[in-house]
Amino acid sequence: MTTTSPTKATHSIPGLVPGVWAIDPVHSEVAFTVRHMMVSKVRGTFRNFDAELVVADDLLGSSVNATVDVASFDTGNADRDAHVRSADFLDLEQHPTMTYRSTGIRPDGDDFRVDGELTLHGVSRPVPLHLEVGGVTTDPFGNLRLGLSATTEINRRDFGIDISMPLEAGGVVIGDKIKVTLDIEATRPINE
Repeated sequence: MTTTSPTKATHSIPGLVPGVWAIDPVHSEVAFTVRHMMVSKVRGTFRNFDAELVVADDLLGSSVNATVDVASFDTGNADRDAHVRSADFLDLEQHPTMTYRSTGIRPDGDDFRVDGELTLHGVSRPVPLHLEVGGVTTDPFGNLRLGLSATTEINRRDFGIDISMPLEAGGVVIGDKIKVTLDIEATRPINE
């Protein structure tokens, strides 16, 4: 939503107040999808993550810094998860976390684009997020709740994860492109 004054345009969301918002991990998810065997998809999540979301008076001045615990990688298959945490893929021992730091926010149609830098596997690259704001509400405990959804796609090879496991019929076991989906619920006390 854009509000225009005689001197400048500001971007705001009804009910959204400036300040630091905390991520509610019970109602949030960091998920991914990757092509497997060229015919299907594997889905998974990172179970442990945290972020500092700082909302500015003008939404476009807001920022986010997030950290994801690589050890919390989970596809529901212990053997596969252990292999992906190994040096073949995420290399948990050398790179126990991945981080995302926003560098700017701008309008993108009815939604927003968050520009930022993802550091994964020891490599930092610019990664934009398509951001949809779900809205703000008050919960029964007197806290404000903000819903956000963000999506992006990365290429694992851009981050130095370049293992190739070719198939006899052509193609590879694990695709290069990874779709990332963030569903975030953040909270803030009303009187803070």
